[in-house]
Amino acid sequence: MSRATSPTPRWWLTAAALTSATLMLTGCLSNNPEAVGDDDTSTADAAPAGANSEPGEDVVIGFSGPAAGHGWMGAITQAAQEQGDQFDDVELRVSEGTDDVNLQISQVEQFINDGVDAIVVLPFDGAALTEVAIEAMEAGIPVVNVDREFSSEFAARTTILGDNYGMGVSAGNYICERLGDDPDAVVAEVAGIDSLPLTQDRSRGFSDALAECDLEVSHRVDGDFTVQGGESATANLLQAAPEIDALWNHDDDQGVGVLAAIENANRDELFMVGGAGSANMMREIQDPDSVVEATVIYPSTQAADGIRLARLLAQGRGMDDLVQVEVPREIQLYAPVVTSDNVEDYLPHAFES
Repeated sequence: MSRATSPTPRWWLTAAALTSATLMLTGCLSNNPEAVGDDDTSTADAAPAGANSEPGEDVVIGFSGPAAGHGWMGAITQAAQEQGDQFDDVELRVSEGTDDVNLQISQVEQFINDGVDAIVVLPFDGAALTEVAIEAMEAGIPVVNVDREFSSEFAARTTILGDNYGMGVSAGNYICERLGDDPDAVVAEVAGIDSLPLTQDRSRGFSDALAECDLEVSHRVDGDFTVQGGESATANLLQAAPEIDALWNHDDDQGVGVLAAIENANRDELFMVGGAGSANMMREIQDPDSVVEATVIYPSTQAADGIRLARLLAQGRGMDDLVQVEVPREIQLYAPVVTSDNVEDYLPHAFES
């Protein structure tokens, strides 16, 4: 089976350029839109510049995230802890990971009561954590929102996101490069949890990219982001689709079950593209006998980046590699495709499923 690296279509390059420009613009916005222009203070006076690696004022940062029962989520927390350990001027307080919304709310409330200098939150449910995040902001504690957005822009000073729509686009681009000359190609999709906006964004990006080469998703199931769910959903999909040319699986942890179902069904006519960028899926890419040809990165460094930015916010510093002196309002990370051509570059930094 031949393997090809998907070149990025011109329309996506244009979109990426526009997104970058938008991020630079949103980085200049105040947390409170009504406050912009209220006085004549220049942004140059708002936050001192300086090398971000230089020690600053000692600060305490609280971190709360979901339970690490998922390889990607475990990597998120580990990277955050390691990042905190790198700074002598940071005391990082990590709450026990939980999928209990009420418990996570109480964790953030405890950080507020303790008077920490900044809070980094990857919410189990962004909407449910919005109110307590607003409380922190109103108490003068900058909040960095990671991955799952709050439902109010007033709940966070800075938000760090993966590019869910871009993941779908990257997966679709790769499949278009492989199958774009076959209008009858059968494309399947194993999504995560359909009720989540991030899943909806991934599917929308995938569909939009396939449309560029006149392909569409013929068969689609959701696997609930678990190994068991991925295996069960894929088994059902394979029974319904006797022939498949390409399959995109949204999540590499879930992909362990997806691969098991493919192997149990003795299906080798298809190729598979993964999502998130786990080490085991990258090793599959290295195996010439595997159906896995690629995976799309969804960075597990988001909370670690959140710790870095929370430190700067708590210390009243900006980012020394930007002309704009303030920490940006929003940062969205890129979703590159990993294939046999570049897997050696990404594997050392991948998480284990």
